[in-house]
Amino acid sequence: MADDMLDGLSEKEIYDVLVIGGGAAGLAGAIKAQELGMKVIVIENGERIGGIPLQCIHPGFGNFYYGENLTGPEFAERLIGRLNEMNIGICTETHVMSMDTVSDDASGMLKEVKVVTSGSSCGGGIKKLYARTIIYAAGARERNLYEVGITGDRVGGVYTAGEAQTLMDVHGIMPGRKVVIIGSGDIGLIRARRFALEGAAVAAVVEMLPYPGGLQRNVVQCLDDFGIPLLTSHMVREIRGRRRVERVVLSEVDDKFMPTGNGREIECDTVALAVGLVPNVRKLEETGIAVDPSTNGPVVNEYMETSVPGVFAAGNALAINDYVDYAAEQGERAAIGARAYIKNEMPSEWKKLGKGRNIRIAFPHYISGENDVRIYARVSKPMENARIHFPEIGKERKAARLMPGEMIIMNLSREELEGAGEITMEAE
Repeated sequence: MADDMLDGLSEKEIYDVLVIGGGAAGLAGAIKAQELGMKVIVIENGERIGGIPLQCIHPGFGNFYYGENLTGPEFAERLIGRLNEMNIGICTETHVMSMDTVSDDASGMLKEVKVVTSGSSCGGGIKKLYARTIIYAAGARERNLYEVGITGDRVGGVYTAGEAQTLMDVHGIMPGRKVVIIGSGDIGLIRARRFALEGAAVAAVVEMLPYPGGLQRNVVQCLDDFGIPLLTSHMVREIRGRRRVERVVLSEVDDKFMPTGNGREIECDTVALAVGLVPNVRKLEETGIAVDPSTNGPVVNEYMETSVPGVFAAGNALAINDYVDYAAEQGERAAIGARAYIKNEMPSEWKKLGKGRNIRIAFPHYISGENDVRIYARVSKPMENARIHFPEIGKERKAARLMPGEMIIMNLSREELEGAGEITMEAE
């Protein structure tokens, strides 16, 4: 359907960019898109926009994106303020039911997004929204108790880290007083510190890996500074109690993460699960996108475009990021990609980025060589005095220490990529 035939949509507006998700990636993408002259709408399934940073009262946000050390709410409010200044359309309490490609217009295939909304910002009921491109920034979900094989009694006092954070930092409610945290990623480490600051006794942070999963600075600031024990190469096998958690049963694990022996028990009244995030891509999968099994997010090119033309992904819906700054950067890059798609200026050829020795994840998965590009990667194991390099183009960087929990950022220039075919990222 060409532009002059869109009257058949019966009073439905056509947006250049429809952003799904009102967190950092979505808001940054929406702002950038409108700055580039595109008509934008943001849909968010929660009651308000801002995303997870709104409930993260600790500092550490914005160091890269704003050049300032902000709390989560401060970071979110800056984006929200800019969005409001630009009068960008927002629909809260709006849930995506389906996404389809329905017709041709002058710039490519038109997208139909069916939503159900209960928010006053966009009225109520089921609606169909139409856009030339979609930026999918729906974030991630927390893994639950049963996904990690913990058995035992079905009792109160078991929370995901996000639930505990919401209770404490949004509602001012203490989930418990003697806590065991499962998982030593950044979320688990920061939650341990938060419990300690509120006077709770954190009995242990339990981690199956032989090393902590989060940033080293968080290990020091959140555990060491508060005397909180970190039990690596351990797993919680069972949660026990009557009406509420009374204790957890631990075991050491071998190099295949299998329990060895019966382990020991730790008394507690609360268990907080920080056992990882999974990109929330179910709606994308329904459209047939290609998924990278190493990130559990979509395969994308340097513009953050998925395998479905005109559909872009950013933030934790793409891959789990260390910093919200990276999510915002990816949102902006997706907006630039949306404009290139609409203008029919996308590269015609792509080179695959390969994962070489000791690289667990690396994206974007395809690069053109026509632009400067930022590579996001993680190593597969801890490494000391390491070298990260791209053998085909001679680009390298040395690092005193690399950890799987820390994102590696490498910028490749157009000049460095000139004449190169497929390139591979390696660490040794």
